[in-house]
Amino acid sequence: MNTGPVVLINTFEVPVGQDEAFLDAWERSRAFLSAQPGYLSTRLHRSLSPSAGFRFINVALWQSPEAFQAATTHPEFTSMSIPFPFHASLYEVIHEETR
Repeated sequence: MNTGPVVLINTFEVPVGQDEAFLDAWERSRAFLSAQPGYLSTRLHRSLSPSAGFRFINVALWQSPEAFQAATTHPEFTSMSIPFPFHASLYEVIHEETR
């Protein structure tokens, strides 16, 4: 049973030339989610390779799966859309090492 923060890893399939449309939609979603209870942080990554299958990857921290679920099932959030295929899942950290 997870009692600590959870990590959302969400990959996005964004064709070359569509970065601005994606970033506008992502920013609207981020603004809503960052105001929700349980939100801790997010980092959006862009691939250095334009041919990457997942050109953007969002890594966000949430206090719990329940907080994430409540935020993403909120009617205001579900009415927003990012018009690009995405693949999202929650993870728990099982090992961490930093220097």
